[in-house]
Amino acid sequence: MDSGEEYDVLSVREQLFHERVRECIICTLLFASLYILCHFILTRFKRHTDFTVDDDEDAAVNRIALWLCTFTLAVSLGAVLLLPFSIISNEVLLSFPQNYYIQWLNGSLIHGLWNLVFLFSNLSLVFLMPFAYFFTEAEGFAGSKKGIMARVYETFVVLLLLTLLVLGMVWVASAIVDNDAASRESLYDFWEYYLPYLYSCISLFGVLLLLLCTPFGLSRMFTVTGTLLVKPRLLEDLDEQLSCTGFEEAAICRKINSGKTSCWLNLDMDVLRQQYLAIHTHRITLETRRKASAWQRNLGYPLAMLSLLSLTGISVLVVCFHVLELLLDDAAMPRGIQEAPLGKVSFSVFGSFGAAMQVVLIFYLMISSVVGFYSSPLFTKLLPEQHDTTMTKIIGNCVSLLVLSSALPVLSRTLGITRFDLLGDFGRFNWLGNFYIVFLYNMLFAGLTTLCLVKKFTWAVQAELIRAFGLHKLPLPVTRSQQPSKLS
Repeated sequence: MDSGEEYDVLSVREQLFHERVRECIICTLLFASLYILCHFILTRFKRHTDFTVDDDEDAAVNRIALWLCTFTLAVSLGAVLLLPFSIISNEVLLSFPQNYYIQWLNGSLIHGLWNLVFLFSNLSLVFLMPFAYFFTEAEGFAGSKKGIMARVYETFVVLLLLTLLVLGMVWVASAIVDNDAASRESLYDFWEYYLPYLYSCISLFGVLLLLLCTPFGLSRMFTVTGTLLVKPRLLEDLDEQLSCTGFEEAAICRKINSGKTSCWLNLDMDVLRQQYLAIHTHRITLETRRKASAWQRNLGYPLAMLSLLSLTGISVLVVCFHVLELLLDDAAMPRGIQEAPLGKVSFSVFGSFGAAMQVVLIFYLMISSVVGFYSSPLFTKLLPEQHDTTMTKIIGNCVSLLVLSSALPVLSRTLGITRFDLLGDFGRFNWLGNFYIVFLYNMLFAGLTTLCLVKKFTWAVQAELIRAFGLHKLPLPVTRSQQPSKLS
């Protein structure tokens, strides 16, 4: 080999080295930005008394658990941004194929981000979040010296026992379902088979949870948006609400003053003060909404409702069209690929506009699923409160959001929202290749979404008609049940 060939080999190795270093720096900066953002979010919801207690040990334990929750929430946000970032990167490379300043945006970087999100999701679900929960509940073994290390030892022992229990249950389930020695031996390869299989089950659970929460959230988005925006005067009478709120505030204020001056009234002053503060805050909010401009009142609310209705309708139409594709073309099935062919072809037949619409729909589905999750009766108690959320509830919220966000790329590809195939281990899920599961999932999503929307608008139209005719002001009939008289 002459000196020229050696120089070419060294230059190629040097170039690969610099590309790898550049990818590591980019991934580190992106994750650091997400971590800082999630830290500010959790700081807004955490209970400050849990971190300023007299016992320094409890405060240190809560801080460590908060760091782990921040890491998990950053991974969740990264999983949400994963598919939109990949779609936007493909369109940017298509528009500027020879631009020097975007050469860092390549398939290797995107593939590395997918692998990192998959790895960190496994790490958070299997180890970090269980460790954070057991760490906050641990007190150390009986007879051992108190301290943080005693809690760490107890947490590791509990985690080890839990891991053995889960492994044993999966092993027994695998032996019952598939009575094959090879399938049982495959569980010995922990990294290659067990963790992807476990994550496949968790992802399936997350996709099923999205199937229940997203249609309900799509119908709830209209109500949530209506409470945040100022409605036109035709649909909302703020003067009447302000007068009622003022009367309630004055009544509670008189109760508080009479309770202070009289010893004969048995009143719970703490409950009354909380009610007074809540009504006072509500009255200030109503006054702020009454001062809204005519443009904000008469234009903002209708545009927001039309936007939500358009996005929901487009989502249902895309899913229905994907159902037809599943019946006619095998290529519509979700599949996994190992290489990211970025910058070669657009993933939408409408070009950049279609790709932008895919990104908007992905974010809209994620927001709707979160709204539906916290609005469902089963998970309403998990809703965080500002500056008054316990550490256990923060852990539960982080786990729930991680399960939902990790299933978002699979949901988007399964419903046909995007044509971007799943990269890395996201495409290795066993159930993705089952036509009946994918077809039934699309049918259920379209049916449940349509049912929720029809029920929502039917009740909304009925309520508006009752209010328009003044029937809501009529006194309700009182039915008295006749009790048999007791003979003495």
